[in-house]
Amino acid sequence: MPYSYRVCVVVFCALMLGGAAVAMAADAAKGRSLYQEYCSMCHGAQGKGNGPAAAAMQPRPRDHTDSAYMNALSDDHLMRVVSDGGPAVNRSPLMPAWKGTLTPAQIRDVIAYLRTLAAPASKP
Repeated sequence: MPYSYRVCVVVFCALMLGGAAVAMAADAAKGRSLYQEYCSMCHGAQGKGNGPAAAAMQPRPRDHTDSAYMNALSDDHLMRVVSDGGPAVNRSPLMPAWKGTLTPAQIRDVIAYLRTLAAPASKP
């Protein structure tokens, strides 16, 4: 195998593994705790969009257990929604921006937890 090809393969593998390490760094258990504290009032304890505040909201909060919808969203999209709020992605202005409250690492933890709610849980 030519040297340049081997270098390309090594670089590609390093990039792929590095990305996986970053993705695995998110902690769904921590995300669950944060979700219960910050998100469940609107989205519900189980993520079904039926929290105590949901009845008074129009549009209703997103059902995070809807796998057809949730599994089609990228982590980058979810990061933007949680960080910058619904208007940042042309969604509900009732969805607040959490970047002033949660750190980027905490938001990644929440996203990791969101991925467990949509059955079957998966990552796009």
